[in-house]
Amino acid sequence: VQLQASGGGSVQAGGSLKLSCPARRIILSTFISSRMAWYRQAPGKQRELVAELSSGGSTNYQDSVKGRFTISKDNAKRTVYLQMNSLEPEDTAVYYCNVESGSGHYWGQGTLVTVSS
Repeated sequence: VQLQASGGGSVQAGGSLKLSCPARRIILSTFISSRMAWYRQAPGKQRELVAELSSGGSTNYQDSVKGRFTISKDNAKRTVYLQMNSLEPEDTAVYYCNVESGSGHYWGQGTLVTVSS
């Protein structure tokens, strides 16, 4: 499975970004049955879970992003998304997509999000 996150950039506080992460070399049934997640790592900090989406459709968010971020996926496009609204300087980090399936735990290269005040 190959993942490549994109959509990061520099925005001012209060702005929005939508991250995308297409999954390649994964069959549709595996994609559908996988857990999807977004993590982030800020400078000098450990990687942390931001949002996750179970195969059954339930979601879980880090408290600091609840009500601002939304994780979703498009099975036909084999792509997972993270819509980020009302961005804050504390959201500045490298964001990574993650797919966990029965065959393994896969990470994509990150995309940098920088939020200025």
